[in-house]
Amino acid sequence: MARLVLHAVIAGLIGVLAQLAPVAADEMTAQEKQLYEAAKKEGNLTWYVAQYSTKQSEDHGQTFTKRYPGVTVDVIRTTGQVAYARLTQDLRAGVPQCDLFTGTDIGHYVTLKKDKQLLKYVPENHAKLRKPYQNLDSDGYYFTTSANPTVIIYNTNLVKPEEAPKNWTDLVNPKWTDKVAVAHPGFSGSMGSWTVLMVKLYGWEFLDKLKKVNPLIGRSLLDPPTILNAGERAVGISSMTTATRLYLGKNPIAIVYPTDGVKLTLSASGIPANAPHPNAAKLFANYLLSVENSETLVKWGGQPLNAAVSPPKGVPSIDEIKVAPLSEEEVVSQVPETIERWRDTFGN
Repeated sequence: MARLVLHAVIAGLIGVLAQLAPVAADEMTAQEKQLYEAAKKEGNLTWYVAQYSTKQSEDHGQTFTKRYPGVTVDVIRTTGQVAYARLTQDLRAGVPQCDLFTGTDIGHYVTLKKDKQLLKYVPENHAKLRKPYQNLDSDGYYFTTSANPTVIIYNTNLVKPEEAPKNWTDLVNPKWTDKVAVAHPGFSGSMGSWTVLMVKLYGWEFLDKLKKVNPLIGRSLLDPPTILNAGERAVGISSMTTATRLYLGKNPIAIVYPTDGVKLTLSASGIPANAPHPNAAKLFANYLLSVENSETLVKWGGQPLNAAVSPPKGVPSIDEIKVAPLSEEEVVSQVPETIERWRDTFGN
């Protein structure tokens, strides 16, 4: 009997260890094996990332290293505009530090590509993405690594469902004076494109009305849900990922998919042309589009990129949500002026 118990324990341990083991070489594609061998020689990569929290970014990096032992990820997490400013400062100084740049403003990638500052690379897993996320750049210099709709949220302890905003224009109703939380387009790439969308749909008068309700303005789009969750404001805007995570965590946060359409942010990644660890960057970029990483995205409340993975339970997929029309060209051409006009209007 003791021997049977011992065998059962050993079998259980083997099962656990198998789950924790890195991917076997024979489970990798030929291209993946080649990249992994080259990446191990480099040992690590530095990731400038904007659209996730520091904790989530580190989770993505750590799960990557579990799959590919010997290659670590140094996470540098800031807001989108700050990450880009840091990267361009590195480029001007001729001191390459960033291996993968992951941001929220597509205009940054258009500029970097035009200036020949990006390495051409299409990850092998790109073909496995959902169709809306493929071919962000037809020339292959940058690619989608997260999709995060911007939605309306409210604190369920402070607002009844029937009283909650139903569309974007409801946010500027005078009844929400001193009760709204937003972010700043000068720091957040997602907020920049959201502001462009509001101007497209409703003119600058929408922002004038927003100012009149005296919104609390954070930096990142991560700030409003934190503010609402603490009960400091009642309604606001948020990335769908953050809102979903709070909602699924039984926090007093509810999500509204506005009837005039969510603003869809396709966050991109690109490898700087002078990246110190280009092979590690390529391996990590390919991993970001994998089934495993999409499962990590779902764990954090995000939309999965890989078509083989379903969205979080109880959360609609991107195909089920109305998306407001906003082109890459509109974002690229209008964000800089929008930031300046925002500062003129809101004084910050």
